[in-house]
Amino acid sequence: MKAIERDRNRREVEKVVAKLNALFETLTSREREILAFVTSGLMNKQMAAELGVAEITVKIHRGHIMKKMGARSLADMVRTAATLGIHRTNSQRAQT
Repeated sequence: MKAIERDRNRREVEKVVAKLNALFETLTSREREILAFVTSGLMNKQMAAELGVAEITVKIHRGHIMKKMGARSLADMVRTAATLGIHRTNSQRAQT
């Protein structure tokens, strides 16, 4: 019985991850880059400086990401990115 329950749970997780991956695929390359910046904890102003764009541009992209990914909050968006393994390091741009 435990094996069946574990398999059911595994399949549920795979289904959720597949759905999140499908949503992630709808993001533009810039939106993916901004999502990675968000997961690193940067503020809009810092992201804008790093990317060489206006802060309002970052805010617009973040709004699009939230809508496309179905995130209700910043924390929700960060959890989604963590589930997908999205992160950014100092030496690299967006990693997926």
